[in-house]
Amino acid sequence: MPFTAYIEGWALYAERLALENGFHPTPFDRLGALVAEVFRAVRLVVDTGIHAQRWTREQAIDYMLQNTGMPETDVVAEVERYIVSPGQACAYKIGQLAILSLRDRAQQALGPRFDPRAFHDAVLGQGALPLELLETKIDEWIAARTAASGS
Repeated sequence: MPFTAYIEGWALYAERLALENGFHPTPFDRLGALVAEVFRAVRLVVDTGIHAQRWTREQAIDYMLQNTGMPETDVVAEVERYIVSPGQACAYKIGQLAILSLRDRAQQALGPRFDPRAFHDAVLGQGALPLELLETKIDEWIAARTAASGS
């Protein structure tokens, strides 16, 4: 069963890890990462515009054309994808934000004992999960690591 928020959220989280860990060494590399973030922000607006605000296809296309540097053919393909997949763009970002929140929670709880590689193993170890179940698994992982250290 595909859990889009988990799968695509992990992908966005991994992209952010690359940025955080210096894999974008030049200003132009970082600019590319920021352009991708702007694109994702526009997708969130378009996804919610179509499905919550009842935008027309044309309104969504116009918004995306005005706020990205994408060619019209690409914008049309993106908008039509969001029309048939409600919440898809939102799920990507919700998943990323959930994983970032869980990482923050683990860092706060474990302090200097926090190991990002072990955290990533815990996030990926069960495969794709609903975010609520992932949260439970990470809370259990934090508790086990806290108990193992005697804190």
